[in-house]
Amino acid sequence: MTSHGYVDSSYICIPELQPRHSFGHGDLIEQSQSSGSGSGFKLLVQNTIAKQVQMVKQIGKGRYGDVWMGRWNGDCVAVKVFTTESCWMRESWLRETKIYQTVLIRHENILVFIAADIKDTSLCTQLYLITDYHENGSLYDYLKSTTLDTESLLRLAFSSVSGLCHLHTTIFGTLCKPAIAHRDLKSENILVKKNGTCCIADLGLAITSDKNEVDIPPNIRVGTKRYMAPEVLDESLNRNDFQSYIMADMYNFGLILWEMMRRCVSGGIVEEYQLPYHDQVPRDPSYEDMREVVCIKRQRPAFANRWSSDECLRQMGRLMMESWAHNSVSRLTSPRIKKRLAKISELLGIKL
Repeated sequence: MTSHGYVDSSYICIPELQPRHSFGHGDLIEQSQSSGSGSGFKLLVQNTIAKQVQMVKQIGKGRYGDVWMGRWNGDCVAVKVFTTESCWMRESWLRETKIYQTVLIRHENILVFIAADIKDTSLCTQLYLITDYHENGSLYDYLKSTTLDTESLLRLAFSSVSGLCHLHTTIFGTLCKPAIAHRDLKSENILVKKNGTCCIADLGLAITSDKNEVDIPPNIRVGTKRYMAPEVLDESLNRNDFQSYIMADMYNFGLILWEMMRRCVSGGIVEEYQLPYHDQVPRDPSYEDMREVVCIKRQRPAFANRWSSDECLRQMGRLMMESWAHNSVSRLTSPRIKKRLAKISELLGIKL
């Protein structure tokens, strides 16, 4: 196996996704017939890699199903297992697989996709999404157990925004990559690699700027309530302007910077890890809880006093606040943040 290339195997093409009210094995096979137009995306023929992966231990659980660490051809892989209990789970698997197959999406700060497959069990049909495995886990887990110095903070932040910048960027040429909006960016959906850099993961809610390729579900309020941008919470987001989705991602990134900065030691002081708005909303906030704090009161997580005395934290704090501005058009874009983080690193003599 090579972890940085697609698996060599027999492939079939899946045409454009069509919404269904129910799902069975036959439905997926029906969706797996090539239209002959070349517009489909590639999926491993069923009963290939799924039978070869040895599940070792469960490492996570999400709304779609479970995540396992497995072994395949002697290497560790991560296996996200979707069940077919609902149409939503099936479509999330199809969507994420399709996004990972987008032309030119591969980037060192985007989670490496290996394969997707279907496995029948005696109880149900399971949908596998197989990717690189990162033993440090999510940024959320990493920050809970790890304190940062200035260099590690900048490395985490710069690599995260580099991945986001690649998603957000349209690449023109013979092979074109559309812009992609994540729509559920949070510390739990960013993974930390062995070298202390990050990669963006969990693209099950992502959409592309080519709306003929990936449909936009009718519900604007998708994602994690705690991280939802003001325009998502009050449903004022302009669905007809793709840039609106991009700028909602930038609000999320501002909150992630806040999470990182709390864990960076300065003057011998560091805050314990907390989720954004931990002291302003309940543990499991409702839409109304978040809307009142974010939209009506226009509150944001607190800026720690000590950050003003540290040059790196002070400058990153400015980026953070410009990212989560209430008005989406006032927020910094991912290329702008990437450029400014590179400048901060250069001024501090830190090589990223």
